[in-house]
Amino acid sequence: MRNIYLNLNRIVEENVVKLQIWDTAGQERFRSMAPMYYRGASAAILVYDITSEESFIEMISWMEELNKNMPDDLIIHVVGNKIDLESDRKISFSRVLDYCDRLTQEVNGVHEVSAKNDQGIDDIFFELTESLVKKLNGHDLYKTMTTDIYHQNEYPNTTEKSGCC
Repeated sequence: MRNIYLNLNRIVEENVVKLQIWDTAGQERFRSMAPMYYRGASAAILVYDITSEESFIEMISWMEELNKNMPDDLIIHVVGNKIDLESDRKISFSRVLDYCDRLTQEVNGVHEVSAKNDQGIDDIFFELTESLVKKLNGHDLYKTMTTDIYHQNEYPNTTEKSGCC
């Protein structure tokens, strides 16, 4: 399995926000390289499989990693995947909410999705982008964040995908 890099542009409040997304699929072989992926990040999406206790525990370890190494104002969304397999569910949504409520780091969104059916995916990126724009309002964008924000007519709304080994 390979990690994926994706550029995604979203329009929020007449701004184009360029999201640069690295997906390591939670693979252990990328753990030592994790700081390279999240250094300078403004947001993180932590995904677990609702049908797997092991996946949920692994997501918790990634959360601990972020809490140790990232600033408190990091925007974090926790996402349970595979809601299309509801009958195989092992992790209840209320358990995830309870976990997030106990954290000292704020979690900005908790979602459940089906990547297979493309259910709820757009909502995550819309909410995350809105959170980024709200966070950046009133700040010097070039000094405080690495997120690129352009006025809507300055940057095309395109999606670019590439793979990396």
